[in-house]
Amino acid sequence: QVQLVESGGGLVQAGGSRRLSCAASKLIFSINTMGWYRQAPGKLRELVAVITSGGSTNYADSVKGRFTISRDGAKNTVSLQMNSLKAEDTAVYYCKIETTAWGVSRDYWGQGTQVTVSS
Repeated sequence: QVQLVESGGGLVQAGGSRRLSCAASKLIFSINTMGWYRQAPGKLRELVAVITSGGSTNYADSVKGRFTISRDGAKNTVSLQMNSLKAEDTAVYYCKIETTAWGVSRDYWGQGTQVTVSS
């Protein structure tokens, strides 16, 4: 059973920075994308950033220019560098790894890490 473990969450002041990391407990093959999502209280989970196996990235408009996603494919880790944090970035952040093998897609999710931005 593969588990994704996030780390790096915590309390940070507005304007500050935080780096989140996500590591898989076992090697995962056939990775399509690795990404970060977040869910604020009372809101739906939303995409923050995603990176493909080829290195292409996509960001939510709300974080463009402030957040940077990166990955280490060999180690199955994905990180999210968050700069210029705002109160509205407060949420539980989840990492997700999407795979496709023999035509079957599968998503792995982490348990989430809380990021709280104080204004």
